[in-house]
Amino acid sequence: MDNQEMTIAQLKQATLVVAAAFFMQMLDSTIVTTALPRIANDLSVSQSSASLVISSYLLASAVFIPLSGWLARIFQRRTLFLGAVTLFTISSGLGGLATTLPMLLCMRIIQGMAGSLMIPVGRLMILAHTPAPKLLQILSYLIWPALIAPAIAPLLGGYIITYLDWHWIFYINIPIGLLILLTGHWAIRDHNKPEQNPFDLLGFLLVSITGVSLLISSEILSHGMQSLLLGLLLLIGGIVAGLGAFYHLKHAKHPLFSLDALKIPSFRVYQSGGTIFWMTIGALPYLLTLFLQIAFGWNAVQAGSYVLFIFLGNLIIKPFTTPIIQRLGYRRTIATSLIVATLSTFGFAFLTRQTNPILIVSLAFISGIGRSLALTGYNGLSFSELQSQQKNSANTLQAVVQMLSQGLGIGFSATLVAIFEQFSSVRTSYSMTFICIGIISIYAIVEILHLQKDVGAQTLNQSET
Repeated sequence: MDNQEMTIAQLKQATLVVAAAFFMQMLDSTIVTTALPRIANDLSVSQSSASLVISSYLLASAVFIPLSGWLARIFQRRTLFLGAVTLFTISSGLGGLATTLPMLLCMRIIQGMAGSLMIPVGRLMILAHTPAPKLLQILSYLIWPALIAPAIAPLLGGYIITYLDWHWIFYINIPIGLLILLTGHWAIRDHNKPEQNPFDLLGFLLVSITGVSLLISSEILSHGMQSLLLGLLLLIGGIVAGLGAFYHLKHAKHPLFSLDALKIPSFRVYQSGGTIFWMTIGALPYLLTLFLQIAFGWNAVQAGSYVLFIFLGNLIIKPFTTPIIQRLGYRRTIATSLIVATLSTFGFAFLTRQTNPILIVSLAFISGIGRSLALTGYNGLSFSELQSQQKNSANTLQAVVQMLSQGLGIGFSATLVAIFEQFSSVRTSYSMTFICIGIISIYAIVEILHLQKDVGAQTLNQSET
């Protein structure tokens, strides 16, 4: 229980602090990709060994995100959040100082652990104080980091690698982290009373094994046919562990987190169609960057400059997302934005070296608009009909699903490209991957259209614009 409520002005300030932490975490997890060749060369390791810099972070997140809800009950959320930001900032600095791969991997594991606590706990603080009529408005502040960071990371990473060196990929987190800590101590007024809550060890192990198995299988499958069997075995193992985790969490007396929120359609739709959204449309900045570099032969800065227009689409539509959702409702807004984003995905499949640059820019811009509207709508809708006692478990479940879908999305895209490259050219492989992603995205559109027209209406009546 919270022993004092934040005013709306205080809530907005706290939300901006959490959003900045979300931005730092998202930027860090996406920008590292551009630095892998330089890291491999500087540390005298193979490219596959250097890729562990990404894998170790994701696996640490998969292990520790399930703990976030339980820890938020037994500790003060504010202390836990600021402690996680501190740990993330320090490990970022030490990662930049790393002179060996083992040292760098150790720091990345600590970063993953800190990030996995920082974001879910921060969002839970905000949800605990947000009244239903203000939910869409407040959550819209938390959406921009997930949209901006992946879009600007390729360009920013390209400049850092070109004009500085890979160490600055990590050093850039230090001023951001310090700013979050300074403003967080002043702006966050969350003072929940810690509770006594038994630890569900079996639930933790099952959920963690599920996440780790799925992420490793996704990474292995992306390497092509030579490791297909091992990847499939791990994928099956992850699915089996996931089913076991679902059964346990549903029937345990004191589960690590409850699954009761899945009974509510407005929450459940983000865990299904929203997962498809993150795995497909959410992976587009990564896929488009590689497409422009590998298939078109552009350098990182050139490719990043075009992908930046996804961010511009996000940015320009952002002031209008809340009014649009208030006017059209969640169902029509999400369905329309998914259609727009899906059509732009199909459009990427037909790009060639001779394509007019204005068309590439336009597709990226339109994709950004669709992504922004869909993500804002999904996040507002998912918590719109939850009771206060459901928010902790629902937030933990959503954090686990979102982390897995983001990780699996990149692995899934890379796997499709690797499969298609067995019998087609590089450009054709990417084109076919874009088409597959567009087709799969149609499921999310169909699902959202099956919701009631007025779903989540209680959060739309009095929100400010």
